[in-house]
Amino acid sequence: MNKLTNDLSHVTEADRANVWHHLLQHKSLETTDPRIIVKGLGLRIWDQHGAEFIDAVSGGVWTVNVGYGRESIANAIRDQLIELPYWAGSGGTIPGALFSEKLLTKMPGLSRVYYANSGSEANEKVFKMVRQISARLHGGKKSKILYRERDYHGATIGTLAACGQEERAMQYGPFPDGFVAVPHCLEYRAQWDVENYGERAADAIEEVILREGPDTVGLLCLEPVTAGGGVIVPPKGYWQRVQEICKKYDILLHIDEVVCGMGRTGTWFGYQNYGIQPDFVTMAKGVASGYAAISCCVTTEAVFEQFKDASDKLSYFRDISTFGGCTAGPAAALENMRIIEDEGLLANTVAMGERIMANLNALMEKHKVIGDVRGAGLFAGAELVADRATKEPMAEAEVSRVVAEGAKRGVMFGMTNRSLTGFNNTLCFSPALIATPDDIDAITDAVDGALTAVFG
Repeated sequence: MNKLTNDLSHVTEADRANVWHHLLQHKSLETTDPRIIVKGLGLRIWDQHGAEFIDAVSGGVWTVNVGYGRESIANAIRDQLIELPYWAGSGGTIPGALFSEKLLTKMPGLSRVYYANSGSEANEKVFKMVRQISARLHGGKKSKILYRERDYHGATIGTLAACGQEERAMQYGPFPDGFVAVPHCLEYRAQWDVENYGERAADAIEEVILREGPDTVGLLCLEPVTAGGGVIVPPKGYWQRVQEICKKYDILLHIDEVVCGMGRTGTWFGYQNYGIQPDFVTMAKGVASGYAAISCCVTTEAVFEQFKDASDKLSYFRDISTFGGCTAGPAAALENMRIIEDEGLLANTVAMGERIMANLNALMEKHKVIGDVRGAGLFAGAELVADRATKEPMAEAEVSRVVAEGAKRGVMFGMTNRSLTGFNNTLCFSPALIATPDDIDAITDAVDGALTAVFG
């Protein structure tokens, strides 16, 4: 598909006149056309002008894990919608029951699935559960929620209170009380001069707990690999120490897998790379690869049992997600999981992840503007710097130029975007788990060309 034959000028103008886009300064559309994505197949997408691109960001925000054009997912959704499109989450549905059963086979130690419709909403459910546990069982204590600098957990006012990316939260306060930041764990921008950096970064969490008072802290919320904050893989020793700290102070551990879940790092969930056992896991984006809206808050039987008390009319979790009752989501998610299993996409993610990291490291030898390369599976980042010796971050405008030059070369990749003041300087890559060696090489070849075009 090299050229579209239909004239879509009316669609372009309708979009410009009526749609309020995400993450876009619309002043730019006074002089340029909005890009309309009209078709996708595999890793490729086409815009309204017929231009073809490799999508190296899985739908722009790490979502389309199994690629475009999956008729079997579309058919599963169609069949389910004809049978039953919706029933509120206070009751059950066949796809809801069957997907929860299938999902939990991949998550030993966890046993209950609460359905919602977005990552923000799933994370908010955890925060509400923790606050309710605090009110009912701890006399209002252990209500504080710890989150990590550079992590992101959603766009609601509640989840922005737990936002470690200050530019995401600016101008949206005041926020709810009881949310406390802990230091990030990016060794490339080290906060401590030690050999065992991972353990030291985890110990910094304990220092915050002791400062706040262990009897006030109920939850620690972390991404397994920080996503929009710069693709940060925690250093060796970090996660084991985090688990020890949570157990020591009776703090529930919440792993936000909205980005990393469903195979992105080469395991079903990112936390499974580290041998830890969380109390909550949330997921969204890749659960149905964007074919339907679905998110899940998954927890343990121990947490679930705390909401069962027939003598107290307020004891149960008095929450609802209207669109958590849509059956298209779990129907699509079941087929999505089948595809990942049957096509061996976890193994492919590991292999292609190694290839993209090798290619990016080779580019770092060629281009002095790459200061650091990091990632896990098909989730990679390249941090751009103006000076390798001082690690001065590359100006955001220059990083944006690299992204634009990549698109000119037929590849769409991303960057940290309005997240961290002075540090929106990391290129982000997350192609679908179906990527081939040729796809990976084409992506990094475009990066090579883009860096050369901008910096020489």
